[in-house]
This record gives sequence, structure tokens and C-alpha cells, in this order.
Amino acid sequence: MSAFPFRSALVTGASAGIGAEMARQLGEAGVPTVLVARRRERLEEIASRHDDFDVLEADLTTADGLDAVSERLADTDAPIDLLVNNAGFGTGSPFHEIEADRLADEIGLNVTALTVLSNVALRSMVERGRGYLLNVASVVAFQASPGLATYAATKAYVQSLTEALHEEMRPFGVHVSSLCPGLTRTEFQEVSSTEGYIDRIPGLAWTEADDVARAGLVGVAKNRATIVPGALYKGAVAVGQVTPRAITRRIGGLVTRT
Repeated sequence: MSAFPFRSALVTGASAGIGAEMARQLGEAGVPTVLVARRRERLEEIASRHDDFDVLEADLTTADGLDAVSERLADTDAPIDLLVNNAGFGTGSPFHEIEADRLADEIGLNVTALTVLSNVALRSMVERGRGYLLNVASVVAFQASPGLATYAATKAYVQSLTEALHEEMRPFGVHVSSLCPGLTRTEFQEVSSTEGYIDRIPGLAWTEADDVARAGLVGVAKNRATIVPGALYKGAVAVGQVTPRAITRRIGGLVTRT
């Protein structure tokens, strides 16, 4: 019997990191799951370890990829009970040094794709009177982050959107939650060119992908609006809410400076 209330799931960005760990935990709980990412071989490897797993190769920065996943979410013959919008990436560079195409892809994946898929999923969930939406944001959603400016801005959008949807969906029996992890050792550091954080930032500040994934899945099942894994980051978010923004952005700049 599943340890979670989900009857089925779809996880984007499921080929590595937190998304892959969520897939593993859902598989071990016996939840039929659709895995979405660009790397089919990685998805097939994960799917081979569990029963009732399907693979959907899709690049969510493209119209075709977004349409394919939207179509799967709208399938009433095989409804998705839990959508995890985990796909996303960042760019650890001064804003003026980043190519415009990369900025467009970052915003397209972190903001546009998440918004469209949330909309499609919630339409079906409201009709059924049940469902779960888990959007992966970040602790940087709560403050400006010089050196990760676009990433932090996209995650602030995700946080604001998700909090609003949490309240909108309350009358319909649909759970909507935002997962806001802190530093977590995944492929994110390589993709975002922030590998230097690994050596510069103490081990105490790092969380593990399995703990983050479980916190997210448990949190959305309990309909928590915002889920911040780890006591350190819970405290940091709480302090940040009462600290003047001029101070938090200066601190953010010191942390991300390489």
C-alpha cells in the first residue's frame, strides 16, 4: 500500500537530483508515475526499477515539449493525481554576461512551462474534486540574489503564484504547495556554473536530495502552502522576512560572489 495518498503522479525534471529522488520515493510507494525530462536514457533507467512507470521525453522550453506534457496531463482516461513541477535551471553569472537565449530558456522553463502545466493540471483536478500540485521553488524566492538574479526572480514568481493558488484551490479539495529547498547537492551546481559553492560553503548548509524530496511529497499531501526543508533554512527564511531588504540583498551578494 502506498505511503502517500497519490493515485498517480507526473514529475518534470525527473532525470536527476530532487526530481529523480521523488521518482524513486514514489516508485517505492507503489505510485504509478510519468517521468518527464529531455534525457530519455536516464528516464528509462529510473523507470526500469519500478512498476507502472512511463517515460515522456520532452524539452519544456519548446512548444512541442510543452504541448506533449500538457496533453498527458489533460488525459481523462489516465488522470494525473499529483503534478510535480520540478524542472528548472539557474545561471550563476553576472546578469550582463549571460546570453539572451539562455535567459529566455531559463525564464521559459522556470516560469512559463510551470505556469502552463499548473493551469492544465488544475483544470482537471478541479473537475475531479481532488489533486495535488507541488511546485519546486527555492529559498532564494524570498530575497534578491546578486549573481543568480534571474533564477531568484523566477523562483520568487513561483512562490507568489503557488501561494495564491493554494488559497484559490482550497474550496475545491485540491492541494497546492511550494517546495523551497536550500543548497542541495545535485547537478544544479554544474548546470548553473556554481560548483565553487561546494568548497566555499560549509557542509552544514547542504541538504540531501532524498530529504528534500520526502519533505515535498509529505508536505503537499498535508496541504502545506510552503515547505522549507531543514531547520537552518526555516530559520533563515523567518529571519529574512523581518530583515530590511537592503541588508538581505547585500548578504545575498556576499554569498553568491565567486
